[in-house]
Amino acid sequence: MRRRPRVLLAAAGTAATALAAQAPIQAGGATRAMASSTVTPGTAATCTVNPALAKREMRGMWIASVVNIDWPSRQGLTATQQRAELVSMLDLAKANRMNTIVLQVRPTADTFWPSTLEPWSQWITGTQGKAPGWDPLGTAVTEAHARGLELHAWVNPYRVSMDATGKNLVATHPARVHPEWTVSYGGKLYYNPGIPAVRAHVVGVVKEIVAKYDVDAIHFDDYFYPYPVSGQTFNDAATFQAYGAGQTLAQWRRANITALIDDVRMTVRATRPGTQFGVSPFGVWRNLATDATGSNTKAGVQAYDDLYANTRGWVVNGQVDYLAPQDYWSTVLPAAPYGAVAGWWADMAGRSARSNVYLGEAAYRVSATSSETAWQKTREVVSHFPITDRLNASRPAALPAGGVIKGRMFFSAADIRANRLDAMGTVVRERHSRPAMTPPAPWLDAVAPQAPRVARRGRVLSINPPGDALHYVIYRVPKSAANVRPCDLADARNVVAIVPRTTWTWVDPQVTTDLGKYTWLVSAVDEQSNESPAWIAR
Repeated sequence: MRRRPRVLLAAAGTAATALAAQAPIQAGGATRAMASSTVTPGTAATCTVNPALAKREMRGMWIASVVNIDWPSRQGLTATQQRAELVSMLDLAKANRMNTIVLQVRPTADTFWPSTLEPWSQWITGTQGKAPGWDPLGTAVTEAHARGLELHAWVNPYRVSMDATGKNLVATHPARVHPEWTVSYGGKLYYNPGIPAVRAHVVGVVKEIVAKYDVDAIHFDDYFYPYPVSGQTFNDAATFQAYGAGQTLAQWRRANITALIDDVRMTVRATRPGTQFGVSPFGVWRNLATDATGSNTKAGVQAYDDLYANTRGWVVNGQVDYLAPQDYWSTVLPAAPYGAVAGWWADMAGRSARSNVYLGEAAYRVSATSSETAWQKTREVVSHFPITDRLNASRPAALPAGGVIKGRMFFSAADIRANRLDAMGTVVRERHSRPAMTPPAPWLDAVAPQAPRVARRGRVLSINPPGDALHYVIYRVPKSAANVRPCDLADARNVVAIVPRTTWTWVDPQVTTDLGKYTWLVSAVDEQSNESPAWIAR
């Protein structure tokens, strides 16, 4: 079920007054006339595509708010300063030709929106429960969509406080009202995943976000049961005794996490169909030495055994719309080389018909002073791309959907801005030279929108939008309209812009002369990245 199109802010280059002054562009009347004005973009199944010019791939940028990692840069900024910083990060993502923002909006069981369930976050104002004077999540959604960016709302499900005592929590915080819900561990305070009321509370928070805001996805990170701390025990023995009958402790803990995953997915589906649910877990499910089906790694932590997260199952069984394992290792790290982790997840993705797999990339590790030599090199991050290119090429059955590894998410915004050693600049020049759409999720919606109607006057395109478009892809092909073929539109070689649906008038900024040498085409894209035939602008 496709939901009503978003109402977006006007993008740069939009000229509503000009559109109002011109007569609507007519489609022609007959199917034959329509067909003669469009070209259906080719696919990797029928055309030779350049993976360095992918037209569909996840290009995500995490913006972390906990302890002010990325944004806000510090606590206590004015509302104007906070908003300006946020907008600058969205502009940063656009400048790096990203297509998705993953914004942390619930870092420690407190919120970046006016919630009826939890207090305002301390990471905004410096004082938990103090309103910042604006709606950060609402603004982020509006401003991201105005730039053609998806906005994924990042929720940490169980972390309550960065202090084990919870002394910073306001009196009305659910963890104060229900101290029996919490466990102190490793210097922090967590909700106990084994308590059904805790799961219901987390699901309720997710429902509030999805019901209130037009987010493109709900996003969980890697914190399920907390990472092991030497010499400490996560004290859930009483909860296990109450609810764990017939199971081992490990089985019961994994069942608790899987139940949350399933409940969140179903709640998102029921509340706002079309919105996705994704998780970015620790990169290693299990080592080969632990499980014959595990990855050829020697990681010190295993998601299945230590975090009680059956991440492989979530992909293979289609329990999440996407998984972005944190492959935060170099290509030469002996314990967990990047390629071994990526290859294992490519195999898992090849078994799934209802989940996309992306990879988490460690932009934060790049440094001239890194303890690992590989991360001292400009080309370490960009060297990861050919690895996944080869993985995708070796699995041709998956290629029509864009490969089994369908993109990346980069941690995090401050590191992308820093561009240490020009590592991200190299990625942009070599792999993000053209804009890209996000990968489709055909299990949610596989119906393409109607093609837009487009008229051209010189280098000015006037677009008459279909009702179900969210974005437009604008192609400029260096040949006559009669010679344009589907394979000319199969990758991004001829893509010049991807713009929001409010861009009714678009002016090509690059071509001012010899207009007769080019053909412009425009397609419509919906919320699941389904693309219409491309209308030839005559």
